[in-house]
Amino acid sequence: MKNANVSCKDNDLVSVLETHFKGKLNLARIKFISLFVIALTKVRTVSFENLARAFDTQAEESSSLRRIQRFISSYSLDSDLIAKLIFSLLPNKEQLTLSIDRTNWKFGKPDSISLQSAFLMKVIFLILISLNFCHVLRK
Repeated sequence: MKNANVSCKDNDLVSVLETHFKGKLNLARIKFISLFVIALTKVRTVSFENLARAFDTQAEESSSLRRIQRFISSYSLDSDLIAKLIFSLLPNKEQLTLSIDRTNWKFGKPDSISLQSAFLMKVIFLILISLNFCHVLRK
């Protein structure tokens, strides 16, 4: 059986997440989120297979893939907790602009409505809420 420890270069992210999520998430989830975020930045895709390959562990790729699938299917991250983490990491909280966008798309009969909000800071933006609605208009 291979060791699934997080490598040294990922320890910084684990310690930041552990400080912020202390008492709210267990260490195994924190390590997984760290691996997941780093894999996302490496492969720049949300394909589970590619993310599993990019996990920096000694675990088998199939084990990492199953770990991703279990997390996505059965765990619900608290969006308030994530928003607080992102906001706490911002260097300058005084010069932020809130941006809200609502967009409609027509795909055949159903309308798709997207509502997003973001904080703008110079040229960097962080999406806080992304909601997508799809409904059928009745005549």
